[in-house]
Amino acid sequence: MCNLQIGSYTKRVGDSRALLLRWTSTNAVQSADTSVDRNGFKENNMMPPFPAGSQSDPLVIEKSEGSYIYDVNGKKYLESLAGLFCTSLGGSERRLVDAATKQLNTLPFYHSFWNRTTKPSLELAKELVEMYTASKMKKVFFTNSGSEANDTQVKLVWYYNNALGRPNKKKFISRYYAIPRMHQNFDLPMPFTLYTDCPHYWRFHLPGETEEQFSTRLAANLENLILKEGPETIAAFIAEPVIGSGGVIPPPEGYFEKVQAILKKYDILFIADEVITAFGRTGYMFACDKYNIKPDLVSVAKVE
Repeated sequence: MCNLQIGSYTKRVGDSRALLLRWTSTNAVQSADTSVDRNGFKENNMMPPFPAGSQSDPLVIEKSEGSYIYDVNGKKYLESLAGLFCTSLGGSERRLVDAATKQLNTLPFYHSFWNRTTKPSLELAKELVEMYTASKMKKVFFTNSGSEANDTQVKLVWYYNNALGRPNKKKFISRYYAIPRMHQNFDLPMPFTLYTDCPHYWRFHLPGETEEQFSTRLAANLENLILKEGPETIAAFIAEPVIGSGGVIPPPEGYFEKVQAILKKYDILFIADEVITAFGRTGYMFACDKYNIKPDLVSVAKVE
């Protein structure tokens, strides 16, 4: 047994080869990284997204150029995460800066309520529908983030089923999101959320089980879950084409083909969460094209 430590969170694990991981740095490294006071977030007004691991001083980034970022001391770093998967074209991309500046000088803000909207909104919606070829889409609903996009999918699916006279079709099937403490600390998951197996072949396959066999087993478990809950109560299945927070894990062979067949059999909608995979990040414009996924709805975000 040994301790697996990530920031302030420590877990006892059985594998003696487990790595000791820390979100915090040594003072010597921090001193070279940033010139802020040695008080961490706790002495500043800003509250970080993840309080655990933020007791030390934050690395303060000042500017970006292409694939590189610079801290307030001018130290240069290779930004291999592209922000949070956002800056696919690199930081400070001149074409984007010019386009944003032009729009800010013309119309910095306007809404789309009360039968009003803007020309860029209409043009972008049209372009997105034409660009997305994995399945035929007709409408685009704009939000401010990928999280809001997925929250809105829940509302849209409920609205859809209510309009069809199926008010009991409320449940959503998802996959393990890889951040259990996010659930534990906020009274989640919600009662209408169901979880099926995580399709991480390397971690969860049985001895001697091929990827195809693994996918078949997981699809059978999904169908059993649907039958147990009642197909008439399940509204949609939502999944990332490539698991993101769980480790950037591509799907096992045959997984989505088998899952889609089951969803179609029981009249359950498929929502593709392409928040981190859309717009060329997998070598295709959309990951659904790469993995032959034909969703009923799709969430996209993080484009630059």
